[in-house]
Amino acid sequence: MKKKIFLLVTVFLTLVMTPILSVVSADQTFDVKAKAAIAVDADSGKILYSKNADTPMGIASITKIMTIYMTLDAIKKGTLHWDDKVKMSDYAFNLTQNPEASNIAVKDKNEAFTVKDLFNAALIQSANSAAITLAEKIGGTEPKFVDQMKTQLAYWGIKDAKLVNASGLNNSVLDENIYPGSSKTDENELSAKDVAIISKHLINDFPDVLDTSKKATETFDAHGDSEQPLTSYNYMLPGLSAGRPGVDGLKTGTTAFAGACFVATTVQNNFRIITVVLNADNADNDSNARFQATGELMNHIYGTWQLQTLATKGVKIDDHNAPSKLTVLDGQSKQVTLLPDTDLSAVVPMAANDTITSLTYNKKDDDTVTAPIKKNQKLVQATFQIRDKLGYLPGLDGKKFYLTATKEVPKSNAVKVMWNHFVRFVNEKL
Repeated sequence: MKKKIFLLVTVFLTLVMTPILSVVSADQTFDVKAKAAIAVDADSGKILYSKNADTPMGIASITKIMTIYMTLDAIKKGTLHWDDKVKMSDYAFNLTQNPEASNIAVKDKNEAFTVKDLFNAALIQSANSAAITLAEKIGGTEPKFVDQMKTQLAYWGIKDAKLVNASGLNNSVLDENIYPGSSKTDENELSAKDVAIISKHLINDFPDVLDTSKKATETFDAHGDSEQPLTSYNYMLPGLSAGRPGVDGLKTGTTAFAGACFVATTVQNNFRIITVVLNADNADNDSNARFQATGELMNHIYGTWQLQTLATKGVKIDDHNAPSKLTVLDGQSKQVTLLPDTDLSAVVPMAANDTITSLTYNKKDDDTVTAPIKKNQKLVQATFQIRDKLGYLPGLDGKKFYLTATKEVPKSNAVKVMWNHFVRFVNEKL
């Protein structure tokens, strides 16, 4: 009987402690129907699924998420404004007359459009001339803008990018307006992981972009000579043919070279993921192939990963390794208690096999800190990590939060501080 009770207690404690330190992994038997794919947690950058994700390949109009990022960055810096009016160059205007290039219909090449209209057209309807016009406005010329994009990608650690324009079109459609040194048939190429990195920066640095990318329709040039409806090619937006609740972005891309591509983002089960599908299988026969592949990938992720609470603001962490108090040197109080400064959750695998999760701290109970201490001062850094074959996006390695002081601890008077230092010297040196 005692052995049975002991066994039950052991099983119970194992289940309780699993969230803090467990051995689990993502199921990699699932195979997305595309040449390459990746799924990441939008918050932490944890890779949740990967297939050929490091191989550069065509991305077509997915390029425009980088053009959109650079536009938003210019607006943030004040070098560009939403209501600025911009005329199209002959190069951009002529493309609007080319039925081979996805675009808006512009009647008068002398008409100027607001940056906001061009932004909407580029993101919602993938209008190539709108993207080019934004690029020329920001960079002076499209090639100079491409150089700026490359510099930004390098800053993020992306070194395998092949970029030749701001739209994602094949150079063969652009006549003589091609990037210096590129061939007449070159196209932009990035890996699925590269696209995920860009997308994470886009929605984290400029979350309001989702207010535009979630729109199935919008009006371009309202009350102007070129007024027309914009229609999204992202058929996974709720209400469209491949609609899925929670999807609010981001961008499709299609060329003969790249195939059918799609970078998406959605929120389900209280956490957001980014998915990238490059060159979806069977796209020649099924116009929804990339959306079906993306939907299956999303189902896989939400069926194998879940959100777990790590900390609740103001509540002691239920982990014996978590420090609850520190010793204060030279303070009017000898100790200060600690509590989490925020609510924090992380995405973790549901099943148990070969992934290790851990919650660690840079101090332990009764480690010392020196007064004065302010209330809510960050005193201990906690790090939650998942270690597996998939890893994190470059430059990321888990989620961090802090344990903070629950009260103020003023410094003692000078005489007492000197005495304390003398006592410590005697105890440690003599």
